[in-house]
Formats: sequence, C-alpha cells, structure tokens
Amino acid sequence: MSDLVKKDGGGLLGVLLGTGGLVVPKPFEREIYLFTTHVAGTTHVDNIFEIEKNINIGDRLSFFREDNKHDDLAIRVETEKEEKLGYIPREDNIVFARLMDAGKELYAKVKTKEIVEAWVRIEIDIYLKD
Repeated sequence: MSDLVKKDGGGLLGVLLGTGGLVVPKPFEREIYLFTTHVAGTTHVDNIFEIEKNINIGDRLSFFREDNKHDDLAIRVETEKEEKLGYIPREDNIVFARLMDAGKELYAKVKTKEIVEAWVRIEIDIYLKD
C-alpha cells in the first residue's frame, strides 16, 4: 500500500494536492467582476509616492476588514507586499464589507493610476473569487 502514495508529492497525487509544481485550476473557480471605484485616503499614507512607483496596471490588491472608529465597514486596501494604500470609499463599501463578513474572498486589480498634485489616484476593479 505504501507504494501507491509517495510522500515526495510527485505524480498525480502531487498535482491533485498542489505539491507537484503544476498549478491546476479548481473546478468552477472563477473571478467575478463586481465594481469599479478608487482607493480613498492615499493622501494620509506615509511614503505613498514611493509605494506608487512599484504599482503597475493589473496588479492584484488585497482587502482586509478593519476595526475603524471613522467607519464601521472599513475595508483596508494593501499591495501584495502588504503596504497600505488606503480604503474602499465609504459610499462604496457597504455591500463589499457584508460579503467579506460572510466569508467571501474579494480583491482588486489596478485599473489606472495617476498623480494629481499631492494625491495618488488609483482606480481599481473589484472582483469576487468564486
């Protein structure tokens, strides 16, 4: 029986478990576009101009629910390097916060970015991983 399952993660078992070096998409897994908005609060982020230099169109951004005294539904937006960019705007976050609270995985992709005086405007598309 031990000949059937190798612990090195190779072969078909390695593919199924994701340890064989081959990435196989899960059945029916997809990303669902939900909404376009911008990242709010970039003017309050220290070193935002340094962070902006490393952000590219199409980069994936992570969302985190945050205990925030200014907004009970706050969703923090971070780069893949865990650098805070700002928040989903308050007027846009109610549905997304509820989805995240229900255990849904949401993320964004950078759509556009520009520097407007002392402000970095980052437009994002929000997706649901289903």
